[in-house]
Amino acid sequence: MRRHAYHAIEAKHGPHYCVYNRRFMCVYMDDLPTDEGYWLLRTKAACLHTGEWPIEFRGPDAEKLMNLLFVNNISKVKVGRCGYGIACFDHGGLIVDGVFVRLAEDRFWYAQADGDFVNWARAHAKGMDVEITDPEVNVSQIQGPLAMEILKDAAKDGIPEPFGYFGSAWVDVGGQTVLITRTGYTNELGWEFYTEPHHDAAALWAHLEKAGAPYGMRMFGLDSMNIRRIEAGILNANSDFDETTTPYDVGLGGFVAMDKDDFIGKAALEKADKGQRLHGIVCPDGEPRVNGRVEWNGKVAGRVTAGATSPYLGHGIGYALMDSAEAGPGTELLVEGNDGQMYAATLAETPLYDKACEIPRGKLVDIPDRAA
Repeated sequence: MRRHAYHAIEAKHGPHYCVYNRRFMCVYMDDLPTDEGYWLLRTKAACLHTGEWPIEFRGPDAEKLMNLLFVNNISKVKVGRCGYGIACFDHGGLIVDGVFVRLAEDRFWYAQADGDFVNWARAHAKGMDVEITDPEVNVSQIQGPLAMEILKDAAKDGIPEPFGYFGSAWVDVGGQTVLITRTGYTNELGWEFYTEPHHDAAALWAHLEKAGAPYGMRMFGLDSMNIRRIEAGILNANSDFDETTTPYDVGLGGFVAMDKDDFIGKAALEKADKGQRLHGIVCPDGEPRVNGRVEWNGKVAGRVTAGATSPYLGHGIGYALMDSAEAGPGTELLVEGNDGQMYAATLAETPLYDKACEIPRGKLVDIPDRAA
C-alpha cells in the first residue's frame, strides 16, 4: 500500500482512508462533514487526492495495444487530448474503466480505476514493441464552479488555450511544470493535476492552496464526491459494474467501437443483449442501502449498487442493477434502505439533472442555493 504525495499535508484534517489500487485514498475528514464537503464542491471548489493509478504505455505499438485492450477507438484521440478507456474480458464482462491522456503519438498515461489491470495489459503485449510501466504519478482533482478561477490564478500564464473539455496541457504552477487535464469524477467544472516523483509536492500544494484560498477551496473526502458522481450518472468500477456486466448492461454501450479492428471481448459483445439493466434510483423517503434488495412485482428483481442522500435534491438517490432489462426508467418498485426497511422508489435516467452535461463543459453555470 502506498501513500500519495500529499498524505502528510492531509493529516491535519483527520482523514479516514480506504485502499484503492493499493493506494490510500481519503473517504472523509473529521473536520468536514460529508454534506459540507458536498456543498463545497457544488458552490465553491474542493480537492481530492485520488487513488487512481496512471499506467504508462510507450512505444511504436502503444496505440495498437490499447486498441486491443479497450472497446473504445483509441486512434481517434489526438495528442494533447484525453479519452475514456473501457476494458473487457473475452466474454464481454467489464474489467476496469479510466481516463487516458495521449502525451505523444506513441505515449499514453491511463489513470485506471481500482482493479487488476496492469498485468492483464502486460500479458496481451506479448510480441509488441511497447513498454508498460508505472510512472509513480499521483492524480488530484480540483472540482467545483470556481475551479477554473483557481487555475487562472495558480498557473503562471493563466488558463491555457485551448483547454476544452477532455483537453490537457502542461502549465507552470509555482515554478513547476505540471500536466493538467479538463476531467474529473463529478461532472462539475474542474480539472485534474498529475504529481510526478520529481515534483516538490509540498511547494506545489502550498502554491495551489494559496491560489484557492480566496475561493474557499480545501481538501475533502471521497464520500462527498460520491454523492455528486451518483447525481451525475458516473459509475464506479467493481461496484456499479464488474465482470458479470457488459458495457450494454450498465449504459456504456455507446463507447463500444464495433467498427474498429478486433478487440478483446468484441465477438462476445456482438452477440450480447443490448438492453440496459443499470438505472438511477430516486427514493423520496429513504437512502438506498448498498447491496440492498430491489423488489418489483413482489419479487427480488435486482440490487442496489450505490446509495446516498442528495443534499441538493433533498432525497435518497442511487443505482439499481436489475436482473433483466425489462424494467426501465419510470418503473416504480421497492428498494432496501440503510435501516433495513423497504422504501418506494422509481428507476430514473442518469444524470439525474444537467442531462446534457453542460456544467463540466463550462456551458452552464449552476451554483445551487443551499437555502433551496
